[in-house]
Amino acid sequence: MMVKSFNLVKRKDEQESPGAGTSAPVVEQTEKSSDPDKKRKMKIQILSKIKTKFFLKPQKDPADGIPDTQSEIPVVLDFTQNLQQHHLAEADRQLLEQEVNLFISESDEPCAYSENDEDKLHTNYESLMLQLWLAIEDSFNKENQETLRSAMTAILQEEQRDRHWMELDEEQRPRWRPLRCRQIHDTLLKKVVELRLRQAGEDESGANDLSTSLNTKVCRMGKQIQRDLLIVVKDIQGCYSPEFNVCNMYAELYHQAFSTKLMELTRSNIDLEECAYILSWINTYYLDNVMQQKELESHINSESLGALLPEETLRSLEEQYLSCTEVELSKWLSKALKKEEECWQDEQAPELFDEYFISNLGLDVIHFVNETMKISRTTLGNEDKCQRILYQLDNFLVSYKKCIDELIKGKHKHVADNVKANLVSIKQLREYIEERQSLSADMRAALLSTAADLRDSCHKYLLSPIHSGLKKQYKKLWTQVWLSGSHEVTGDLIMNLEDKFQHFSNLKPSCREDLVCQLHFELMTEYVRRMMKRKLKLKTRDEQEAAAQALCEDSERINTLFTDNGSREKWLSSVLLQLAEVLRLQETGTLELEIATLVRAYPDLSERHILALLQLKTNLSSSDVRCIRGSLTDNKEISKPEAVPQFFSKVQVKRVFL
Repeated sequence: MMVKSFNLVKRKDEQESPGAGTSAPVVEQTEKSSDPDKKRKMKIQILSKIKTKFFLKPQKDPADGIPDTQSEIPVVLDFTQNLQQHHLAEADRQLLEQEVNLFISESDEPCAYSENDEDKLHTNYESLMLQLWLAIEDSFNKENQETLRSAMTAILQEEQRDRHWMELDEEQRPRWRPLRCRQIHDTLLKKVVELRLRQAGEDESGANDLSTSLNTKVCRMGKQIQRDLLIVVKDIQGCYSPEFNVCNMYAELYHQAFSTKLMELTRSNIDLEECAYILSWINTYYLDNVMQQKELESHINSESLGALLPEETLRSLEEQYLSCTEVELSKWLSKALKKEEECWQDEQAPELFDEYFISNLGLDVIHFVNETMKISRTTLGNEDKCQRILYQLDNFLVSYKKCIDELIKGKHKHVADNVKANLVSIKQLREYIEERQSLSADMRAALLSTAADLRDSCHKYLLSPIHSGLKKQYKKLWTQVWLSGSHEVTGDLIMNLEDKFQHFSNLKPSCREDLVCQLHFELMTEYVRRMMKRKLKLKTRDEQEAAAQALCEDSERINTLFTDNGSREKWLSSVLLQLAEVLRLQETGTLELEIATLVRAYPDLSERHILALLQLKTNLSSSDVRCIRGSLTDNKEISKPEAVPQFFSKVQVKRVFL
């Protein structure tokens, strides 16, 4: 094979600068020169340029021997000896020199060589390449590090020679050029990584065995990546020049290989446990325990790697996990509720703790929901994605209420005691919902509303007998008997209430307070309802002032009783006092102002309530009532709807006709 005469002509924008070696000069086949001396000088310049680049400043092969003293004569090894002793960079330099000598001549005559010379050089290159690839395949062998370092030096040398041979036309190059060592290196490295992950997943040694074969494979592959990247940073990195960016290269290859393996696994029919384990690796373990290891921080840019799975695949896994988790949580909550029901049906008395009844249902539910949410946060790597799981709590509360209603309707033994015990669980659940800051406002409101309905069912069961026992005292309120002796009527009511409070002694203190507050509210609304039935007609000023005075005294005595027994509803004490003021006032103008004040204080005070109150004062003319009624609309517009809890909306009043 003969190499035609050629010269290298560079464009102006590609003129080589000191230290540069990457620009690609344009090759032009020149016509036969009429000046033989000029042609000879050009060839010499080309040969000088190539030799200068490759041989005057050769890269030092770390595997080469270093004489102990300057007087020692170094041993010169031939190509085969260098290859056998793994001095790959030096063996490569020998081949490069042979290649120059074989294909480039300083004379005007074409290079003269036999095909045997070319074949032998080609064979030597193949032998060298084999050793290079073996060194790369054995990269993770610590005893191979010097050989690997020498191999990387050889690859850089070959890459440089490839670039210069590529400046020539194809027919002017050796048949093996370009060798593309870097490209083959990258491909081989990819195969090395894939093989190590596959072998880790198929390991049958029993290491890291988990509950399913899929989980075991994922775990072993993840731990293999963890170990290998540490080896890359500590050992392999030192064998490469910075331009390889070898740490990030390995990280990218492992990332892609792991992603491919996970994609394959997700296409199989995986169960909840396997789905959760894959998601945990993707969202937590892989990031925290593998890619963001402290030893890797300054060497690997983990943020540039991207997601392990495509968005569509990840969403499908998350949906599968959430759906299955919701089903599992629902089953567990149903089982816990069924167990509680069985205790009621067996007519077992609830557990006593510190002299009050308790149920463990609430704490058990909270614990299990918390654990489910904790695991889900780790699995999904996101708090917001877990919130839908809590909707199962709403379904549970609805079922809980149905069970309580059935308990109340039944004739089981210890019904009242079980209701008291379950008030403890209900309160714990309400407090749990209120304290969860991550809940959306709508979800919190929905859960609290259901829990309130549940609590109200229990309160109604415990308080209904009390109201039934007080009917005799209720009927005397706001009658002529009450007006002539309110102290005795109200005193009788209070005495009976004091006896009823004794029934709350085995309630947990915080639940007892809630029940007392509810009874306080219901008794006050019943008092006002009796007042607005209008059975008592106050015809004179004296009667109205007497009724107002009795109203104030009743307010003081009733509210003192409830406050002493733990009621927190102190605002109720002002209701009767303000109504008493309406009874006491006589002037239409001052009445209008007082009614306006009342409407602003209690936005749920309706026109029907006002008219019923005014009709107690039978000395008011119809025109006075109509005047006061007309002022209600303006006062409603400036009222404060959220000033106090609803009160008058709970007081049923018959329609009043003027």
